[in-house]
Amino acid sequence: MKAMILKKPGMPLVEEDIPVPEPGPYQVLIKVTACGVCRTDLHIICGELTGPKLPLVPGHEIVGTVASTGENANKYKIGDRVGIPWLGHTCGTCRYCRRDMENLCDDALFTGYTIDGGYAEFSVADERFCFPVPSFYSDIEAAPLLCAGLIGYRSLIMTGDAYRLGFYGFGAAAHILIQAALYQGRSVFAFTKPGDMAGQKFALKLGARWAGDSLSAPPEELDAAIIFAPVGNLVPTALRAVAKGGTVVCAGIHMSDIPAFPYEILWGEKIVRSVANLTRQDALQFMELASQARINTQVQQFPFREANRALNSLREGKIQGAAVLVT
Repeated sequence: MKAMILKKPGMPLVEEDIPVPEPGPYQVLIKVTACGVCRTDLHIICGELTGPKLPLVPGHEIVGTVASTGENANKYKIGDRVGIPWLGHTCGTCRYCRRDMENLCDDALFTGYTIDGGYAEFSVADERFCFPVPSFYSDIEAAPLLCAGLIGYRSLIMTGDAYRLGFYGFGAAAHILIQAALYQGRSVFAFTKPGDMAGQKFALKLGARWAGDSLSAPPEELDAAIIFAPVGNLVPTALRAVAKGGTVVCAGIHMSDIPAFPYEILWGEKIVRSVANLTRQDALQFMELASQARINTQVQQFPFREANRALNSLREGKIQGAAVLVT
C-alpha cells in the first residue's frame, strides 16, 4: 500500500510502498477513505512531541471501512464504516484505568504517534477503540470529529456550566465546538491571531457573540476560556479575561512555556487545567451530541500524497476549518 512516512522528526514525510498491515487479536483492518490533519500531527512531525514510533505513519482522525478482522474481533463486520481516534489502546489495569480515567493510562498507545495511523491506504486498529460514525456525515466531513471534535468536547466538559466562553484560537476544534456550545445555550467569544480578520469573520458567521484578536479584552468577563492555540502567553491573558471562579482550559497536547504571572490574576478561586487525550466515553457522548446538534464541519481536501502541503498550510494558518487527506 501507499503510505506517507515520517522517518525523522523535522523532515518532510516520504511516500513509500509498505506492506498492508495484518490485523491481530481484537484488531480490524480499515481501508482508509479520509484522515484529518491535526495540529498534533505537526507537533509530532516537527519533533515537539518526543518519542514517536519511527518510522511512523501519522494521522489519528481516521474514517474508513472494515476490510478484514483479526482473531476475536467481532464488534464490526466487513464493510462497516468506523472512526479511529487518537487513543488507540489502554492497559485496563493501571490505577487510572481502574478509576475510569483511561485517558491517563500509564501504558496507553496513541494512533499516529506510538502506533501507525491513517496517512495511508490501510490502517489497523483495536476494534474496542473504534467508533461508528453518524450516518449523515460523509467520510471527509466526519474525519475532524475524531480529534478536533473529541478533544474540544472534553475541553468543553471541563468548563462545567460556564455560560460565557472564550475560545483562544479559532481553528478546527473551535469551529466544531462553537456549534456544540451554542446548541447547549452558551455564548461564545472568539479570539484569533492579531490581524486575522478572516478568522474573526468565520467565527461570527458560526454564531460567535464577539470576535477579536487575542490581545484584546472581551467586552465582558468570561466564565471560562479554552485555549486551543499552543501559545503559553495566552494563559495569563485568559486568566485576566475570566471572572472570579472561572476556569482556563489548556486544550492542546503541546504548548510553549507559560510565562510568570502575578498571583492576583489567579486569585479569586480561578482554575488553570489541562486536557489530556480522551476516553471512549467522551467519544460516545460527543458523537451523540454531534448528531443531535447537526454539527457541520468545514473541510479543505488534499490528496493524501500531498500531506506535506496540507501540513504546511496548517502551519501557516491557511486552513479555515479543518484539513482532510483523501485517499
